[in-house]
Amino acid sequence: MAKVKAPKVYKVKISKCSISRSSERFTEGTLEELTKYFGYTLEVGNSWNSKINTKPKTIKSLISNVQKSVDVINGNTYTSETVELVSE
Repeated sequence: MAKVKAPKVYKVKISKCSISRSSERFTEGTLEELTKYFGYTLEVGNSWNSKINTKPKTIKSLISNVQKSVDVINGNTYTSETVELVSE
C-alpha cells in the first residue's frame, strides 16, 4: 500500500501600505487553495497583462504572479502592496 503524501501548506503575508496607514494580514493553504484565494487578483492582472499566469504550478510562481497582478492593479497610486511567502 502506497502512502499518500499530504499536500504542503504554505503561509503567505500580504502587506499594504498607503500614505495614511499600513496593514498586514496572513493566509494559509495549499497551492490549490491559495490559487483560489488569489484567483480574482490573478484574473484582473491577466486582463491587463496576458503574461500573468492564472494557474501557476509552484508556490514561487504563484507569489510572483500575484505580485505582478497587484503591481498592475495598483498602477501609479500611492498604495503599495506586497505578497510574500512566509513559510513552506
